[in-house]
Formats: sequence, C-alpha cells, structure tokens
Amino acid sequence: MKSWKADSDCCSWDGVTCDPENGHVVGLNLSNSWLSGTLKSNSSLFNLRHLQKLNLALNDFSSSAIPSQFGQLVKLFWGMAQFNRLPQLTSLSLPSNNFHGQLPSTWGNLAKLTSLDLSNNLFHGEIPSSLGNLSQLTSLSLSSNNFHGQLPSTWGNLAKLTSLDLSNNLFHGEILSSLGNLTQLEYLNLRNNSFDGSFPISLTNLTKLKRIDISENQLVNSLQVLDLSNNQLTGHIPQCLGNFSSSLSVLNMRNNSFQGILPETFIKGSSLRTLDLSLNRIEGKIPQSLVKCRQLEVLNLGNNNMNDIFPFWLESLPELQILILRANGFQGPIWDSHTNFGFSKLHVIDLSHNNFTGRLPSEYFKTWNAMLMVHGKINSKPEYMGDDSGYYEDSITVMNKGLEMELVKILTIFIAIDLSNNRFCGEIPNTMGNLKELIVLNLSSNSFTGPIPSSFWEPN
Repeated sequence: MKSWKADSDCCSWDGVTCDPENGHVVGLNLSNSWLSGTLKSNSSLFNLRHLQKLNLALNDFSSSAIPSQFGQLVKLFWGMAQFNRLPQLTSLSLPSNNFHGQLPSTWGNLAKLTSLDLSNNLFHGEIPSSLGNLSQLTSLSLSSNNFHGQLPSTWGNLAKLTSLDLSNNLFHGEILSSLGNLTQLEYLNLRNNSFDGSFPISLTNLTKLKRIDISENQLVNSLQVLDLSNNQLTGHIPQCLGNFSSSLSVLNMRNNSFQGILPETFIKGSSLRTLDLSLNRIEGKIPQSLVKCRQLEVLNLGNNNMNDIFPFWLESLPELQILILRANGFQGPIWDSHTNFGFSKLHVIDLSHNNFTGRLPSEYFKTWNAMLMVHGKINSKPEYMGDDSGYYEDSITVMNKGLEMELVKILTIFIAIDLSNNRFCGEIPNTMGNLKELIVLNLSSNSFTGPIPSSFWEPN
C-alpha cells in the first residue's frame, strides 16, 4: 500500500479501481495486505457509496464483527459463489435487490442452512439439484425471479421444509410428485409459472398444509373429487370455487367453519355433479350461476346461515336429484306464478327447519317422476344416479325426526321428503299420496289443516 499517499489521486493507488467517466471508486482490492484489528463502524470505507467490488481476503480481522454499515454499500456486488465459504451459515436473506446470474451448485454444501430467501431479484437459469442436499432447510423462497426449467427431483429430500414459495418464475414441466414427501410443509406457493400436466395425487400426503396456491399455471386439471370435509377450515369460500375445469365432479367442504357468502363464479360447461357445503356458517343467497352446472345431481347447503327465498330457478337443472336446504333462514312460499313445477328427478328434498310459508302446490307432486311409480311399474327401483360409479351415490346424511341417518350405498332406492318445522299451511295435497316410491315423509311442526288425503292409504 506504498502508493497510498494523501497528496495523490486515489484512483492511482494499488487495489483501487475508479469509474473512468466520473471518478467514483467502484472497486477496492485489499486482499493479502497484512491488515489486522477491527473494522470500525465509522470507517471511511463505508463512505464509498458507489463501491461495487470489495476484496478483504487473507487479512486478520479475527477480532472484528461484521459492521452493519456494510448495508450502506448498496451497489456492492456479492459474488454468489463466495457464500460457499460460510459453512456455518444458518440463514441467508437477500430479498428485493438486483442480484442476477445463476445459483452456484456449491450452495448445496451449506449443510446448516435453515432459511434461504432470494425473492424479488433477477436470478435466472435452472435450480441446481445440489440444493436438495440442504436437509436442514425449513423455509425456501425463490419467488419473483426468472428461474426456469423443471424442479430438481432431489427436492423431495427437503423433509424439514415448512414453507416453499416458487411463485412468479418461469418453471415448467410437471409438479414434482416427490413434493409429497415434504410432510412438514404448511405453505406451498407455485403461482404464476408454466407448470403443466396433472395435479400430483402425492400432494394429498401434505396433511399439515395450511395454504396452497397453484393458480396461473397450465395444469391439465384431471381432478375429479375434492373432499375437504370434516376439518377445521375457516375463512370465506374462495372466489375460484366455480372456476374448476370440466373434470371436477365432486366438491365436498362439509362440516368446517367457512363463512361469508357463496361466490357467483360457477361457469358454463361445468361437470360438477355434487356440491356439499353443509354444516358451515355460510350466509346470503344461493348464487344463481349454479344454473350453469347442468350436470348437478346433489346440492347440500344444509345447516348454514343462509337467508333467501326458495330458489325456484333450481328446477331448470335437469339432473338434480338431491336438494337439502335444511336448518337455514329460507322463507316464503316454495312456488309462485312463474313456477314450472320441475324437479322431475328429485329423490330427496329436505327443506326442514326454515321459515317457508304458504300451501303446498299439488302441481309439484304430479311432476316429481322419480318419486312416482317408475315407468308405471309397481315397486320398481328408481333409476341409478348417473351411468358411472360416482362419489355421492355412496353416502348421504338425512335427518328424520331429529335423528341423523348416514345412508350408505342406498341412494338408488331411498326416496324422502322432509318439510318439517316450517310454517306451511292449508291441506296436504292429494297428489302427494301418489308418490308411491316414497320411504320417508315428514310434515311435522307445520300448520296443515283438513283431512289426511285418501290417496295415502289407497292401494298401489
């Protein structure tokens, strides 16, 4: 450092590099300079705000902590590969900078690393498979960069990982099935990439998962059944509820703590056959976009806090066979002058424990063909719900006189009407007695008057 003289231009000093256009010091190489002692926080080094490269290697700063003032050198370029020389490193957080380049494969040697955050930078290239060696890693965020390629299969070895955020990159290929090995994972964000293929069934092993986002990809959604029932899930029903691809046939979110209103997002061409949102805290009205689900067979919204009039428009669903609206705040009559008296395929209708009023229209029961003698034959069974082996056909919960019945493998023969605990009035329609396939009829706790129709005991 003999050239370092106060009366000379610092740009001529050994180890100093200046920008030729403006004279700012942009490089400082003090390696192997026999320096020792302490790096003080008020060192003139930290006034070099345009410094891009700094080399202090092979000196003796053993008694010095790294001053926080290094953070003032905002233009300093940190060579990514050099972090490999920090084998005791447990946490590396470099978010929201302008770091670029590819990740060095040598980072796989940081065996004690538990947290790695490189989000919001300009990194690119493929992820080195050696990162799968970071067996102590619990949190990994590479979001908002330009990474591309497929995910390394070695990531299935990151068994302690609880948070993984790869959103807003250029990853492609199928989602790793080995991610299903990350059984400690609570947060998974793959949003806004180019993942394709199908959703790996192995991800159902992630039983501790609290949040997952796979939106804005190119997944071919072959998911047919989504069953989240009997958990402790909370919050609002997501807006994407009705935006599933044509493959989804069953959505079961029964017995959770969802609240708020149902979104108006059900799309035309949906293959949804079963929608069960019962036993939650859902409010508001039934979304009329449900009429777009032309294959819907089962609608169970029982035991919620919904407040609406009877959804007359549901009669336009040609395949509807199970309609359960029990224990809500529905009110008013169940027909009006515009009613077409549809519901020809209904097997089960449960409107109990609401505030429905008015008389029962006899015209309804003339068109409920599934409850009449099928094809005019006495005691013949109703047609099977669909041609393929489905999901909801296997079980249904029905309330009968306050008792909950779990009916398994029985929907092909079970026919029920429960209108109990409402405010219906007038006489019981004689046409109701023509529903010869009826197994359960509950009209209790209403205000019906007059005689019991003779059709109830007339022989078939």
